[in-house]
Amino acid sequence: MRIVLGVAGGIAAYKAALLLRLFREAGHEVRVVPTVAALEFVGQATWEALSGQRATPHVFDDVPEVAHVRIGQTADLVVVAPATADLIARAAAGLSNDLLTATLLTARCPILIVPAMHTEMWLHPATQANVATLRSRGVHVLEPASGRLTGRDSGPGRLPEPEEIADAALALVAAPSDAAPAGSQDLSGRRVVISAGGTREPLDPVRFLGNRSTGRQGVALAATALARGARVTLVAANLEVGTPVGVTVVPVGTALELRDAVRRAATTADVVVMAAAVADYRPESPAEHKLKKARDGAPRTITLIENPDILAELVADRLRPGQVVVGFAAETGDAAGSVLDHGRAKALRKGADLLVVNDVGDGRAFGSTENSVTILDVSGGVLREVAGTKEVVSTLIWDLVAERLT
Repeated sequence: MRIVLGVAGGIAAYKAALLLRLFREAGHEVRVVPTVAALEFVGQATWEALSGQRATPHVFDDVPEVAHVRIGQTADLVVVAPATADLIARAAAGLSNDLLTATLLTARCPILIVPAMHTEMWLHPATQANVATLRSRGVHVLEPASGRLTGRDSGPGRLPEPEEIADAALALVAAPSDAAPAGSQDLSGRRVVISAGGTREPLDPVRFLGNRSTGRQGVALAATALARGARVTLVAANLEVGTPVGVTVVPVGTALELRDAVRRAATTADVVVMAAAVADYRPESPAEHKLKKARDGAPRTITLIENPDILAELVADRLRPGQVVVGFAAETGDAAGSVLDHGRAKALRKGADLLVVNDVGDGRAFGSTENSVTILDVSGGVLREVAGTKEVVSTLIWDLVAERLT
């Protein structure tokens, strides 16, 4: 496969060299197209040595090749990592003032943009609007990671790790044969509701019962659905990751708040995906003031009551004809059965069109960029097993949903 790796002028350009190596080791032909600023961070000799091909930012370096047209025309995949605020702005405006932006205009293959910049630049309305513009044109824009940036700064804007970028990029062109083609807009015009994150049930004004969900899988599902043309509402319960530009976000805290928000949004939805980790129980009577320790060390009893089964309610009372309902089941094996055993029992009990079962034992899934799931149908039959980044898992889930919509 012919991959074009665009590199913009950010400190994260050094990670692009590792990404290039991953693509090459997987057997792909890679042409690096850096910007002039990128060469201030990693030199031309490095890119050419690692790729085995010429790496120039200039349109006029090889006029007979007509590189500004040919590179994009012959590419099977274009990845820009890192993509700075400047590069994203020029791409959104349709400029072609260097070889990389000209390549983006001529490419007709899937394009993946991987932003990396300081938090303030990423959150600026201009950058957010430019990202929304690119996504509206079918360009895939990966959410930046959150963490340590240049110097002492920390926050969203960090370039994801090369392995995560490679998985997300190759997933765009390596979908199963019966899935939607890369770059498909098969969800165009569809309304999608996704719940994400973990609910928190207050014990008092300070403490709560919660779980380890960060919302990363639900956010990945939202970003993938948006890229495939859907209108997405994300019911967000205490997320620890940023949300995609262009998604309608409804913040909630507790299971009851999530239930109300999902049901309101689901009245016009073609698909409802319950990816949030919803607390099974809540305190019967949360304290109005902070609970104090008993002076005699006596144990405290807190009465818990069950929260409603939101997924089962959505299945039993579909709020729109033909609505597809997808559930998630975070399971651990025990003496009563394996993860798959518990998942199958839940599939039969809940009745969702698809149930995504993942093993969360030993710190897996929650907080990780990776996931490993088994997707079951309404009768508990195994449809697919997939392991990889949460973007890869999202792609397969939407492939299966799209089949049911058509």
